[in-house]
Amino acid sequence: MGAKKAERDAEFNAFVTGAWPRLLRTAFLLTGDRYLAEDVVQTALERTYAAWGRVTRADEPYAYVRRIVVNEHARRFRRRVPEQLVTAVPERPGPDGLERLDDRAALLEALGTLPPGQRQAVVLRYWEDLSESQAAAAMGCSVGTVKSQASKGVAKLRGLSSLITRTSTGGAA
Repeated sequence: MGAKKAERDAEFNAFVTGAWPRLLRTAFLLTGDRYLAEDVVQTALERTYAAWGRVTRADEPYAYVRRIVVNEHARRFRRRVPEQLVTAVPERPGPDGLERLDDRAALLEALGTLPPGQRQAVVLRYWEDLSESQAAAAMGCSVGTVKSQASKGVAKLRGLSSLITRTSTGGAA
C-alpha cells in the first residue's frame, strides 16, 4: 500500500509541477489578484489531490483541474465584494518588455469591470484560447451561454474608453 501511495504522490507532484504556471495564470486573470489566485489554485489542487483517481481517468486531466479552478473562483466570488476584484497587477513585465506592462494593467482593470460569467468566458476563450465547447465544459454551461457571455464581455471591453485610448495612441494614454 505504501508503494502505491508513493507512486500516486509522485504522479500528482509531476502534474502540479507542470500545470502550476498555467493554472496560476488562469486564476490570476479570473481574480485580478496574485495572492488570491495562489489561494484559488492551492485550494483547487487540494480538491484535485482528494479526487486524483478520477482526475487521472479523465480524458484531459488539465482541463479537469482547470474546471476545479474556475469553480473555486466562482465559489469565492459569491462571497466577495465586487469592487475588490482587481487589486494588483503583475510586479514584473512579461517577456514582451516594459511597454506592454501598462497595456496589461489596463486590460486587467477592464476585465475587473466585467460580471463574473462574462469575465470567465472572455478569459477562457481569448486568453486561454479554448474552443467554445472547451470553455463551456470548464464553466459548466452550454456552448450558447459561452458565446453569449463572451460576446457581451468583448462588446463591453470594446466600449471602455481606457482601452480605446491606449490602443489608438499606441499604448500611451
